[in-house]
Amino acid sequence: MPIFLSETTTRLRESLRVVWPFLLLALLQAVLAGASIYALSAVRALTGGEVLWVLGQKDALYYLDRYAAYGREDDFRAYQNNLAIPLAERDARLSLESPAPSYEVMRRGFIEAGNHPDDLDGVIWLLSTFWNFELVREPVRQWVIGEKYLDQVQALADEIRAARQADPLAGKAMVQQWREQIDTLHRLMLPGILAFNRSLGESARRIVVILLVFNGLAAMAVVGFALLRVDILLQRQRKMEHDLTIERQGAQLTLGAIADGVIALDTQGLALYMNPAAKRMLGIRFRKVRQRSLAQWLRFDSSVHPAAEVARLLEHVQQGELAQEDKHSWHLMRPDGKRRVVQLTVALLQVRGRPSGVGLVLRDVTREQDYLEQITWKATHDDLTGLVNRREFERRLEALLASSKQAQPAGAVLYVDLDQFKVINDTCGHQAGDAMLRKISGELQANLRADDVLARLGGDEFGILLPGCPPLMAARLADQMRLAVQACKLQWDGQEFTTTLSIGLVELTPELDSVQEVLRVVDVACYRAKELGRNMVYLYQPDDAQVLQRVGHMHWVQRLRKAFAQDRFCLYAQAIAPLHSERRGLHFEVLLRLHDEDGQLVPPGSFIPAAETYGLMPDIDRWVVQHVFARLAQHARQAKMQPVHTCSINLSGASLGGEDLLDFLLDQFSHFGVDPRQLCFEITETSAIAHLPTAVRLIKRLRQLGCRFSLDDFGSGMSSFGYLKQLEVDFLKIDGSFVRDMLEDRASAAMVDAIHRIGHVLGQRTIAEFVETPGHVQALRALGVDYAQGYAVAKPRPIEEVLAEQEAAVPA
Repeated sequence: MPIFLSETTTRLRESLRVVWPFLLLALLQAVLAGASIYALSAVRALTGGEVLWVLGQKDALYYLDRYAAYGREDDFRAYQNNLAIPLAERDARLSLESPAPSYEVMRRGFIEAGNHPDDLDGVIWLLSTFWNFELVREPVRQWVIGEKYLDQVQALADEIRAARQADPLAGKAMVQQWREQIDTLHRLMLPGILAFNRSLGESARRIVVILLVFNGLAAMAVVGFALLRVDILLQRQRKMEHDLTIERQGAQLTLGAIADGVIALDTQGLALYMNPAAKRMLGIRFRKVRQRSLAQWLRFDSSVHPAAEVARLLEHVQQGELAQEDKHSWHLMRPDGKRRVVQLTVALLQVRGRPSGVGLVLRDVTREQDYLEQITWKATHDDLTGLVNRREFERRLEALLASSKQAQPAGAVLYVDLDQFKVINDTCGHQAGDAMLRKISGELQANLRADDVLARLGGDEFGILLPGCPPLMAARLADQMRLAVQACKLQWDGQEFTTTLSIGLVELTPELDSVQEVLRVVDVACYRAKELGRNMVYLYQPDDAQVLQRVGHMHWVQRLRKAFAQDRFCLYAQAIAPLHSERRGLHFEVLLRLHDEDGQLVPPGSFIPAAETYGLMPDIDRWVVQHVFARLAQHARQAKMQPVHTCSINLSGASLGGEDLLDFLLDQFSHFGVDPRQLCFEITETSAIAHLPTAVRLIKRLRQLGCRFSLDDFGSGMSSFGYLKQLEVDFLKIDGSFVRDMLEDRASAAMVDAIHRIGHVLGQRTIAEFVETPGHVQALRALGVDYAQGYAVAKPRPIEEVLAEQEAAVPA
C-alpha cells in the first residue's frame, strides 16, 4: 500500500508539472465566468428594482388620484406605500453619492424599495464599482430627473389630505382641480420614467455585450495559450526524443568503445543487453544468451572457485549488491577453453524508484593478473639464477623460527660464499661470472632435499635453509655440495674455470630467535671458513670466541650507524705537556667518545675495532675533522682565550688509504678558515707503512700548508726504523706499552731511549704515551723525552673544557 501511494503521488506530481498552466487558465476562466454571472445578476436585480421604482411612482399617482376623487383612507395608504418605494431608493442613491457612503443606509433603502435581500450586494457592488462610468451615470441622471417631481407629488398629497380631513365632502370643482394637477404631474413624470427605462435597458444590454466580448476574448486567449503551450510541449517532446536518440547513440558508441564488458539483466536475471567488449571477453554471441539466466552462460573456473562460492556470487549479482568477499578477481572460462580474469561491479537499475534490473560490469584484468604474478615472482626470486632472493629467504627463515617456538624441530642454515669468484669476472667479464653462478646454482640445487630452500643472497653469496635437518646431516650435505662444486668446471672462451665454496653452518636453536641474529652468526661462520683457508665448512659453536667477537663487531655496526643518525658522538681532549720548557699554548690530542642509547659514555676501545673491521672509520674520521675544525674556528673568534698551539687529530688507516682524504681536508680548511699551523695529524706506524705512497703524498702536501704530523704507537711495528726516514713527521709518539713498563723493565726503558734518540737524530720531537705516575715523568725527563701524555699530566676531558683553560699545567 505505501508503494502504491508513493507511485500515485509521483505520477500526480509529474502530471501537475505538465498541466498546471491549463489548470490555471481554467481557474481564471471560471473566475471570469463567475464574475460575469455575478455582474449579470446585479444588472438583472437593478433592472428589477427599476420596475418597482416605475410601478411605485405610477401606482402612487393612481391611488392619490382615487383618494382625491373619493377620499377613501385605503387609497391614501396605498398611495403612501407605493410612494415609499421611489423615496427609499432615493435615500439609497443619495447615500451612494455622498463622500462617505453608508452600506447600511443603502441596504435599508433598497430593501424598503422592494428589492430581494440576496440581490442587494450585487446591486450595491454594481453601482459602487461603475458609478463613474457612463453605463451607470446616464440611467442615474434620468433617475434623478424622475425623482424631482416626487416632492411636488408629496406637497399635493399633503394638500389633498389636509383638505379632506377639514372637509370630507369637498366640492367638485376642488376635486377636479386636484385631479388635473395629478394628471399634469403624471404627464411630467412620464417622460423621465420612460427615459430612465430606456437608459437602464441600454446600459444593461451594453453590459451584457461587454461581458460577452470580454469572455469571448478571454476564451480566445485561453485557447491561444493552450495551443502555444501544447506547441511548446510538443517541441520539448521532440527535443527530448532527439536528445534521447543522440544520447542513445552516444551510449552505444561509448559502450562499444570501452574495454569493460557491460551486461544488462532484468529482475529475473535474464540478459537484456551486452556490449561488444563483453561479447569478446566471454567469447559468446548475445543472440544465443538473450533471455537466458546468468548461470547458464557465465561460467567460472571450478579449480579456482568452488560451486558454492559461484552460486553465492550469482545470487548477490541478481540482488544488485556484491558482498565484501565477492570483491576480488574471478577466473572466467570461455566456451573455447580460454581463461579470463575479471573484476565484477554491479549496480541496481531503477525506473521511477522501482528496481528494473541489474547492470553488471566486467573489467578484464588478465594482463594485470599475469603482470602481478610476474612482479610477485620477481619480488621473491633472483632473475639470474631463478632462485628465491634474500627477502623471500628471510621470510621463510622467519616462518621456520616461528615453528621452532612451537616445539617443532627447526633445522639448520648454510651461508655459502664462492672463493676467488672475482677472478672469473676480472678475467672474462660478468657474462662468464653469470654463467658460473647459474652452473653453481644447479649443482647446489641437485644436492638438496625437496623441502630445502636455496636462495641467492647477493653477488656470489647463497643461503640454504634446511628444515628439520640435524647438524651432522647438515654438515654432510654442506660437504657434499662443497665437493660437487669443487669438481665443477666452466669452459669459457677456451679457458677453464673452477671455484670452491666457503660454507658457514649454524644450527637453529632457541637462542637464535631472530632472522637478523641467525644471518649474523652464519655470516661470521662463513667468514671464519674463509679465514681458516677457504674451501671448507665451518660449524658455528655457541662458545666460539672468534665468532662471538665478530658477532659483537657486527652488532656495533648498527649501533654506530644509529649514533651517526642521532649525532651521539662527542669530542674529548687530553693535554700533552712539555717536559723541558714552558708551554706556549694549548697542546692536546682529540679523542672520540660515544653516548650509548642510555646516555652512558662509551670509550673508543669498545667500538673502534668494529668500525675498522666494517669500513666505518673514514666516516668517523670525517665527523671528527669537521667538528674539531668548527670548535677551533669558534675558539679563534673568542677574545682573551689561550691560543691553540697544537691540536692533534687521529687519522685511521682506512682514511689514509683513501684517494679523496686530501681533497676533503683542503675543503675543510677553506670552509672553516682554520690556521693549518695549529693542526697535527696523527697516523699510526702500521697504517703509514701499509699505505706508504699515499701517506708520503699526504704528509708532503699538508706540511706545505703548515700542518704537522705525528707518528703514533711508534715501536709497535716490525720495520719502524727502516721506514722512518721516508716519513717526514714532526713528532714520534713512543708506544705506550714501552712507557708503561719502563720503570720495571730495562728492555722497555732501552726501547724508549732508543726511539727518543733516533727521533732527535732525524730532527723529530718525541712524545711519551701512557705516562701514569710522577715516576714516569721523572724518568722520561731524565732521558730527554720532549713531551708527556697520560694521567700523570691530565685526564681526558670534554674538548670545550680544554679549550677554555687559562693556564697550562706542567708535570712536576
